[in-house]
Amino acid sequence: MLLFFSIILMSSAGYAQVVYNFDKGVMSIGGKAEYFIDSASSQNIQTIQHQQNFIKSDKDVPDFGLLQVPVWVKLQVTNQSGNNDLVVKFDQALLSNIDFYYPQQDVYLVNKSGDARPFNSRINNYHKFIYHLNIAPHATHTYFFRIKSNLKMQMPIYLGDRDSIENSNLVLNTCFGIFFGVILVMFFYNLFVYFSLKDSIYLIYVIYILVVGLVQSTFEGYTFQYLWPNNTFWSLRAFFVLTALVNIIGVEFIRRFLNTKVVIPKLDNIAKVIYAVYAVDLIILFYGNFHLGYQIIQAFASLVSFYILTVSTVMAWRGYRAAKFFLIAWLPLIVSIVVWILKDFGVVPYNTLTNYSITIGSALEVILLSFALADKINIFKAEKEKSQEEALKALKENERIISEQNVILEAKVTERTTELNQTNLELNKTLDNLKQAQGQLVEAEKMASLGQLTAGIAHEINNPINFVTANIKPLSRDIDMIFDAMDAIEQVGLSDAGRDDKQKQIIAYKEDLDFDYLVVEIKHLLKGIKEGANRTAEIVKGLRIFSRLDQDDLIKADINEGLESTLIIANNLMHDINVTKEYGNLPKIECYAGKLNQVFLNLISNASHAIRQKFGERKGGELLIKTTCHDEHMYITIKDNGIGMDEKTQKKVFEPFFTTKDVGQGTGLGMSIAYNTIKKHNGQFQLSSAPDEGAEFTIVLPLFFKTENQKEHDSITV
Repeated sequence: MLLFFSIILMSSAGYAQVVYNFDKGVMSIGGKAEYFIDSASSQNIQTIQHQQNFIKSDKDVPDFGLLQVPVWVKLQVTNQSGNNDLVVKFDQALLSNIDFYYPQQDVYLVNKSGDARPFNSRINNYHKFIYHLNIAPHATHTYFFRIKSNLKMQMPIYLGDRDSIENSNLVLNTCFGIFFGVILVMFFYNLFVYFSLKDSIYLIYVIYILVVGLVQSTFEGYTFQYLWPNNTFWSLRAFFVLTALVNIIGVEFIRRFLNTKVVIPKLDNIAKVIYAVYAVDLIILFYGNFHLGYQIIQAFASLVSFYILTVSTVMAWRGYRAAKFFLIAWLPLIVSIVVWILKDFGVVPYNTLTNYSITIGSALEVILLSFALADKINIFKAEKEKSQEEALKALKENERIISEQNVILEAKVTERTTELNQTNLELNKTLDNLKQAQGQLVEAEKMASLGQLTAGIAHEINNPINFVTANIKPLSRDIDMIFDAMDAIEQVGLSDAGRDDKQKQIIAYKEDLDFDYLVVEIKHLLKGIKEGANRTAEIVKGLRIFSRLDQDDLIKADINEGLESTLIIANNLMHDINVTKEYGNLPKIECYAGKLNQVFLNLISNASHAIRQKFGERKGGELLIKTTCHDEHMYITIKDNGIGMDEKTQKKVFEPFFTTKDVGQGTGLGMSIAYNTIKKHNGQFQLSSAPDEGAEFTIVLPLFFKTENQKEHDSITV
């Protein structure tokens, strides 16, 4: 009876017990595992040992679904083999947390790992989760695992000796290496094609291949092991982000490859909705809502597959050759995605084929899509050959037409050449006439300026000459009176009168003559004559500086001196105008001094005219003449407060024959000639004006001036 009771107890205790009785080998133990969903996240190793609500898994691959709370897995293992190095393997890489509790003496020790912790926290430094049980032969131990995941938890669990587990891992690593080798070959092949053809669709496909490889590597845990082992923030999000990107890039690839924007624009607009949803999903994932993000990705994976299938089918139905190749290439991936989703929902069983369906489908899709792109190259080649053939036909037709037209053209060219020769003769004659007219107009402007200059000189010289002339007559009279006084004094001196009488007579005569006043008057008259003569000499000097007999030659000249001489010549125009002179310290520069003086006279004359139009004979006119020098340039400013100019007038001010003066008062060539003169000096005009606010002309001249001949000589020397 006692033996029977013991057998009953052992059988009840072994209900969820894993018994390993192989010397070598790997067994699936998921169906022997017990699990407890910690809905309150309140359990720890002390409380979980006594938990009576563990549920035995009813599947070889436990499926806990998509949970936001931890799951406790309990394994009771009995080692009936002679091997004391047993290993348990969780064939799932994307677990955010997995804590392994194993017994040692009377307590449980723990090893914590998962994607939420650095990779080096894993005991075996493997991309999935492997734990050594350290169980002696014929011993029984109970182990606990606390697991959390951001994905749907389908948990294949294997038990075996270390060598067998490592061999199975080696096989899986080799298979994945083959897959990744395919990815690398397709990546570099299409990258080479892109650099050869410079077609952006190949670049998009290269990026797509890269992301596909990263997605599968992340799903298997390789990227966390080799690319970002310490970046737990990215390790928790990498699979979701890369999955979203692979769908976005895949949709963009089909849009470019099949040209859906042009062929089927309505279906193409759905792609924009897909982009928007994935953009929102990426934001959700960034802020750590993994469960919602995974649900969106899972739902839209089916939608994207259906969208791609629909688009390629519609275009293939319309006879689009590229769509047929695309449909053939994409079908394996679509089938694999459907199988993977059905596996997640438990419709199809979990096994190696269903678990790695997307990996297999991705490899086939990458290879077949490369064939589709290669066919596109053939299409381009055929189109190019057809285009070249049509171009050759067109060239031959053009050659025939050209041959026929050459005969006609030769006759027309001969006829036209005769006409052009005649026209050329007429144009040369017209050009000579224009040059003569231009010369006459320039001379006319010079004569107009000369007339203005002559009037100013006549007026300026007339005043001091009149002053001299007016003083000569009274001076002659006073000198005659002096001569008469000398004769009278001589007669008194030769008379027989006494000394005192002579002195009295002389004093009386001088008083009658008002001799003292006469002397003062003579001095005053001589002074006036001297001032008139000096003023005349000053005017002549100013005229000599202004006129510059050597004006056709480059000379070193003082610009301030030229401005001063111009003001002297134009003094008659400055009546009732307040002239302010602010001369800076200017170096002498090489220039055509006479021509520059003519420019200054033209600007001062125009300023005077503008002031007269505004003020008439009233006072209030202001004229500022200012010179400065900096940055290897000389600045000459002539500013008035006259009537000013509007924008329309400013645009035309340098045009030949444009004038605002009344008919007969100007030729309209002054400012045009001034502009050309400044341009000849490699300078420029700056104009600032507004109606009723006056005008400001600034001439900018380089301190170091070179003629065209000098520039040509310098270039030849270099």
